Parts: sequence; C-alpha cells; structure tokens
Amino acid sequence: MYNKFICTSNHILRNTAFLIVLLCPVFVSYGQQKEHFKPIHSVGLNIGHEHSFNGVDENGHRQVTVLPYWGLDYNFQFARKFAIGLHTDFITESFKVEKNLESGHKEVVERSYPIAPAVIGMYKPTEHWTFGLGLGGEFAKEENYFLSRLSAEYGVEIRNGWEVFGALQYDFRWNAYDTWTIGLGILKAFGKKEKHEN
Repeated sequence: MYNKFICTSNHILRNTAFLIVLLCPVFVSYGQQKEHFKPIHSVGLNIGHEHSFNGVDENGHRQVTVLPYWGLDYNFQFARKFAIGLHTDFITESFKVEKNLESGHKEVVERSYPIAPAVIGMYKPTEHWTFGLGLGGEFAKEENYFLSRLSAEYGVEIRNGWEVFGALQYDFRWNAYDTWTIGLGILKAFGKKEKHEN
C-alpha cells in the first residue's frame, strides 16, 4: 500500500512539474503583451466519439471501444492568444476497460456514464487554431480518476459571435486508462475583440 502511494505521488508530481514547465513561457509571453484587448466569454456544445484501445467486450477480450459523448465547454479569453476554460465530457454509455498499471497486472473496471471535467489553459497562435493543456477528473459511481488533457481545436466564425469547430483531444487517466476523442461543435462568443494598433 505504501509503495502504491509513493508511486502515485511521484506520478502526480511529474505531471504537475510538466504542466508548470509547459505553461511558464505562456505567462511570460502574456506579461509582455502590450495590445489592448477586451476579454471574451464563450460557451460551446460539441458531440463526437471517444476511443479507448483498452476496451473489453462481453467475453473479456480486449478491443477498441468507441463511445458517444457530449461536451459542454466554457472559455474565458483574457488575452489575444491566451484563454482558460472548463471543458466537460459526458459519456452516454456504460463500458468495461482494462487499466494501464505500471505493475503490469491486468485489471478490468466498469465505468457507468462517466463525467470528465477539466480546467484547460489554452494558447491561440492564430484566429482559427487553439491548443490546450489541463487537469481534471473523471467521475463515475464505481471509481473516480485524475486526468491530464491535451487538446487541439480548429474553429471558423459564422457570424455574430457564432462559430463551428472541430476538436481532437487525448485524456490520460492516472493509473487507469487513456482515450482519444474527436468531435464537432458550435460555440457562441460574448464580447468583441478590439482592433489592434500596429
């Protein structure tokens, strides 16, 4: 039990250190920005499929499991290239999956309609592309897991703050299993960017 606790603690520290190192240049760059910017709030809804290579079928055989999901996103863009958000995925099915354990021991767990919110830091290098990194959790009646999330989105504005976007993300559930997700969504932005002066 003690060794398992030490292993989990080291894993958490490693992930936290990685996140800090990755986000340091973001905040340094934000501090150097001199452009005037009016903050933007946005709410998005997306739908798609989550894939796990560790799925288990009814006979106990390993398979790729494809699961439908709904996503609800809130974003706060506080600078021209940076935003923070709360992105929540709702899996609409129950399923079985095999854990990725460092010990190599195979353990199958059942997940009943899990909900996976994550706080995401986002970088927008262009008007259309957004890259995100964040931490969160997956919650189900059987067991809860911490997770790290990587995401990439490409959005196109339609009109009046409405935007359609495609999303690709990868979730690492600590001491559990991983998934990758692809989805399409629509978003409404509130607030307007002011034109930058050269």
